[in-house]
Amino acid sequence: MAPVPVAPRRPVALLAGVVLLVCLTAASCGDKPSGIALGAATRGAVAEIVEAPGAVTARAAATVNAPADGTLAELRVGAGDRVRKGQVVAVIDSPATQRRLRDAQRALDQASGSTAVPSGGASAVTAAQRRTDARAADAFTAAQDAARQVTDPQLRAALLAQLDAARRQYAAASETASAAARSVQRGVASLSEAVGALGAAQRMQAQQAYALADAAAEALTLHAPVSGVVQLGGTPSGGATSLSDLLASGAGPAAGAAAGAPAAGAGSGLPGVDAALPEGAAVSAGTPILTVVDVGRLGLAADVDETDVLLVRPGVRADVELDAATGATYQATVRAVDLLPTTSARGGVSYRARLDLGSGRYADGRPAPTPRPGMSAVVRLQVRQVTDAVTVPASAIVDADGHDTVWAVRSGRAERVPVTVGVQGEDVVQVVSGVEPGQRIVVGGADQVSAGQELPR
Repeated sequence: MAPVPVAPRRPVALLAGVVLLVCLTAASCGDKPSGIALGAATRGAVAEIVEAPGAVTARAAATVNAPADGTLAELRVGAGDRVRKGQVVAVIDSPATQRRLRDAQRALDQASGSTAVPSGGASAVTAAQRRTDARAADAFTAAQDAARQVTDPQLRAALLAQLDAARRQYAAASETASAAARSVQRGVASLSEAVGALGAAQRMQAQQAYALADAAAEALTLHAPVSGVVQLGGTPSGGATSLSDLLASGAGPAAGAAAGAPAAGAGSGLPGVDAALPEGAAVSAGTPILTVVDVGRLGLAADVDETDVLLVRPGVRADVELDAATGATYQATVRAVDLLPTTSARGGVSYRARLDLGSGRYADGRPAPTPRPGMSAVVRLQVRQVTDAVTVPASAIVDADGHDTVWAVRSGRAERVPVTVGVQGEDVVQVVSGVEPGQRIVVGGADQVSAGQELPR
């Protein structure tokens, strides 16, 4: 019979060392496994925070562009100057605009005279009417092109409204003259009646052409569209995107890029050179002269992830930290949340929350500096808050088949207890139901606990 293998005997000293090692790796021999920590549910306050990246925004801003080709005759402000809305900031000399005004004045003077009966009868009246219509169309087109170059949004709107009214009035007068000419051809009206209607249309066209040319000349005197601080030239890095980012708060009449703004890079100047056009410099329609930024009320634009945005409502308060003011905390309040989403470079969907930005302080109580538009920020929105609530550490909540639970210590043993979670803070969670204040629970190492495991009371 083959001999039965016998396991080698271990030295007694080695076996004792193994037993000692096992005891040292636990809290104590026969106690709970290493890493398990016990605590208790308590009462306290919980604040749920949603963190979002953001940037400081200005209340309003507008770039003042040259409304026509010409030269910069006067620049009445400098960089850093504070201006009032409507204040004259620059004057453009445009020979072409002034020439149109003089031509319109001569045409008005001629049209104001008596209108002679043209030879050729009704057909001559009709031909004259067509020439008048063509002149009117040219005048309206020129006026529209000039109005669209005006950067002051209120002045631009007023000029375009004046243009629309002039078109309607002339259309009515032209139709009256055409109807009179047709009546002459049918023999139901005299030629003098048709000539009178034509004269009225010609005078109206001349008056309107002069009024529109005069308005274009008036627009050569540039006014500050908003009150604020002057920055010479266009926005740094140029383009409408930079300006719209600066104005993400969406407040003020000039929020958004001004119409007729030039392409990216225009007016940004050379490195080390002040971005100011000298007086007498040639400009074209749309050349940026200066930008007025209203920093009377600073705001924030924060991009909130779609998973959190339903918790963000107007009135929600936030703590804000700026990269430019390390250690300082600013206060802010949500004013509105956009309905339409934005897509990040990484493909995620977020919604822009717009906040009013308050003052800030350092931890030692010193006032924090006033931020500048465009500065990067981290916004911590306090979306939900409760006081005198039953709370447990966030580490005590364990997911069990999609349900929130905690390990409670009852009669010295671990028992899984379903709980309903309310406001969830970074470190502490509100428990709406399932445990009461004072209940002993596992607050650390919950993954090492099993049902019925003996735990200290």
